Amino acid sequence: MAPTAVVDDYRPAGEELEHVSDAIDDVNAIKYDEESKFDTSKDKTQFRQYEEACDRVKTFYKVQHEKQTVAYNLAARNRFHSSARARPEMTIWQAMEKLNTLVDESDPDTSLSQIEHLLQSAEAIRRDGKPRWMQLTGLIHDLGKLMLFFPELETQGQWDVVGDTFPVGCAFDRRIILPDTFANNPDSTNPAFNTKFGIYTPGCGLDNVMLSWGHDEYLYHVVRDQSTLPDEALAMIRYHSFYPWHREGAYTELMCKKDHAMLKAVQAFNPYDLYSKSDDVPSVEELKPYYLELIDEFFPQKVIKW
Repeated sequence: MAPTAVVDDYRPAGEELEHVSDAIDDVNAIKYDEESKFDTSKDKTQFRQYEEACDRVKTFYKVQHEKQTVAYNLAARNRFHSSARARPEMTIWQAMEKLNTLVDESDPDTSLSQIEHLLQSAEAIRRDGKPRWMQLTGLIHDLGKLMLFFPELETQGQWDVVGDTFPVGCAFDRRIILPDTFANNPDSTNPAFNTKFGIYTPGCGLDNVMLSWGHDEYLYHVVRDQSTLPDEALAMIRYHSFYPWHREGAYTELMCKKDHAMLKAVQAFNPYDLYSKSDDVPSVEELKPYYLELIDEFFPQKVIKW
């Protein structure tokens, strides 16, 4: 029987949203992993400065690192997959509009609304001439944050929705940001979970690893079965917040052959997620017709079950 999570200090997302924060053939002929161009003039040392981040961001990660346990992750997945859960239905664009008042409290690099960040990412990918499926991935990659609006998923503020992700069930790597904040996580002293491999085996593959529950994992499961996006796009969605892996080189001992190809895809996507946050604010209404057509190309069912 899966462990039961304890839900404490839960408040509906709506009460906090204002205060908490995040020609076709020619295009598709360009390799998705060609080096990004839009960010060549940016000072990248100014991004992801967590040690100098405001107290809001540091407090977020302290709470996240203490509460993302194996028990909580099993309970969260059980809630998501439960046959008794009525899954809300809306289009991709409706989901983007629903997120428009949310600001991600884990992110030190932007205070824009989510729809503005999504369009920034997609437009940067589009300007660099990357394939249409990758442009769409940029547009939707953070839509998993929609889970904040669904009380039946029992999200607890934002710590189990946003922020960097990492495996649970094995030792917390020192390359995770602010690693000392794991000290009060009960799994860090549990001998079943605090060794290098914990509940996993070498080379088991990331498909078999339980990453900390949040918007990446949630959206991955939503999109995988309801779109025609390729595996590379699904990896960009699932792993884009897994910075200890795709940026710092941690947890490579868990990778299988497929994961090496997916790592290449995630690293190609990362600049468009991270460095586009300093770009000008896009015009939502001007861009809407283009992206509505793009959405329909890869989501044949139009209305998505969330």
